[in-house]
Amino acid sequence: MLFATRIAGVAPLLLAAASSVYGATTESTTTTTTTTTTTTGQSTFEVDLNKTASVKSAAKTIAKHLISYYTGNQPGQTIGILPGPPPDGSYYWWEAGAMWGTFIDYWHYTGDSTYNAVTQQSIVFQADAPQNSFMSPNWTASLGNDDQGFWGMSAMLAAEVNFPLVPGEADWLEMAQAVFNTQAAPDRHDDECGGGLRWQIYPSNAGYDYKNTIANACFFNLGARLARYTDNSTYSKWAEKTFNWIRDVGYIDKNWNIYDGGHVPQNCTDINKVQWSANAAIIIHGVAIMYNMTEDAEQWGKPLTGLVNRTLEFFFPKGILVERACELSDRLLCNIDQHSFKGYLLRSLATAALMAPDLVREPIVKAFKTNIEGVIDSCLPDGTCGYRWNVGKYDGDVSNGPAGQEMSALAAFTTYLITEEHEAVKPLVTNNTGGQSRGNPNAGGTPATVMSMSELTERDKAGAGVLTAFVVCSILGTYFFLATGIGEMRSQN
Repeated sequence: MLFATRIAGVAPLLLAAASSVYGATTESTTTTTTTTTTTTGQSTFEVDLNKTASVKSAAKTIAKHLISYYTGNQPGQTIGILPGPPPDGSYYWWEAGAMWGTFIDYWHYTGDSTYNAVTQQSIVFQADAPQNSFMSPNWTASLGNDDQGFWGMSAMLAAEVNFPLVPGEADWLEMAQAVFNTQAAPDRHDDECGGGLRWQIYPSNAGYDYKNTIANACFFNLGARLARYTDNSTYSKWAEKTFNWIRDVGYIDKNWNIYDGGHVPQNCTDINKVQWSANAAIIIHGVAIMYNMTEDAEQWGKPLTGLVNRTLEFFFPKGILVERACELSDRLLCNIDQHSFKGYLLRSLATAALMAPDLVREPIVKAFKTNIEGVIDSCLPDGTCGYRWNVGKYDGDVSNGPAGQEMSALAAFTTYLITEEHEAVKPLVTNNTGGQSRGNPNAGGTPATVMSMSELTERDKAGAGVLTAFVVCSILGTYFFLATGIGEMRSQN
C-alpha cells in the first residue's frame, strides 16, 4: 500500500486511511562540483563521473550501506523484508520488494554479484509457493494491488536481465505471471468508474473504495513487459486496455500530468491531483516497453515523449530531482514510503532511454547529468546519502527511512552508467533473444488466503465465533486508542 501509513492489528479491518498533501514548487539551487566540504567538516563523496570504475565504486559503497538496513537474514527475523511493518519496524512489506528490484538493477548495471544470493532468497521466500503470487496471508491486512505489483515487477526485472535462477524454485517469469494472473482475475475488476483496479485487494481494507493510478500502473507495467517478453497478445491487450482507462478516467491529463486517483462513490471524478514521481515512473516504463515492442509512433511514441518531457519539467526543477508533493522549500512532509520514490523514477527513465533512444534518450541523459551532481553532494564518504539533492550538502535526514534515501541514491549512480561516457548496458532480453526464464502462463492459481465456506466444519464455526468476539473487542479497543490520540499516526498521500 504505497501511499498510506497503516495501523497493524488482528484483522484487516484495523487499517488507517491516508490523507492527501498537495505539493508546491520547490525552490532549489544546483551545484557543479563533485567534491566539496559539508557544514559538518566532512568531505562529500568523491566520484569521477567520466570513469566507469569510479561510478561503479560509488554505487558499491552505497549498496553496502543500503543492505545494512536489512535484517531478515538474522535469527528470529522474516526473510525478505525490511524491519516492520509498523509498529514492529519502519517499513511496510512492499518496500522490500522494491529494494530487491533496486539490487537486481545494481547487478545488471555494474556486474557486482555481491547481493545476488540474498536477493534470490528474499524474492523466492516472499513469493509464497506454490502460488508464487506474492499474496502471503501474513500481509493480508496491508495488501494492496500496488504492493503485490511492486514485488511482481521486481520478479519481471529478474527475468528481463537474466538474473540467476534458483534451482528447484519457480522461476522469475512464473512469479511475474502469477501476479498478473491474480490481478487480471474477474474478482479484481468491476464496472465502477468504467473499470480499473481498486487500490486494495480485500473489501475489508481501508482504501478499497479508491481506484488509483499506482495500482493500475503496476498492472499495466507488468502486462506490457510480459507482452514483450513472451510475445503473447493477451498481455498486450490488457496493457492497452489499462493504459486507456487511466487516461480516459482523467488520471493523465492532456498536458501529460499524472494524478493520484479517485473514489468509487464519486465515480472517480473527485480526482486527487497530487503528482508523485512513482506514478510517473511506472507508467513511463510501461509505455516505453510498448513503444519498443510495437514501434507505433502515434499510439505509444507520442504518449512516451509527452510523459517524459512533462515529467522532466515537473520533477527536475533547475535540473535536480525533487519530490514536489512533499519535499517543500521550507520543510519535508515525505513519509517513509515516499523517500524511495526518486529511485523508481530514475530507474524507469533509464529503461525508457534504453528502450526508445530515438525519442527520449537525449533529454533523459541531460537530466541525469545535472541531477548526479546534487546526489554526490548529498552523500558522506561512507555512502550515507541524504534526501534533498538540491542543497549542496548532506541534509541529515534520517527520520523517515533511511533505506529509501539509499535506494534512491543507489539508483542515481547505477542509472548514470547509461550516459555516453560509459560502456553499453546490456539490453533487456525476451524469450526470443536469450531469456532463460520460461515461466508458466497459468501461474497463480487460487491464492492461499481464499477458503470456501464448504470447507468449514462445525468445530471451525464454533472457534470462529470466539475469534469474532475477540476481534470485535480488539477493534473497539483500537478505536478508543485512536480516538484519544494516544496512537496517532500521520501520513501523506
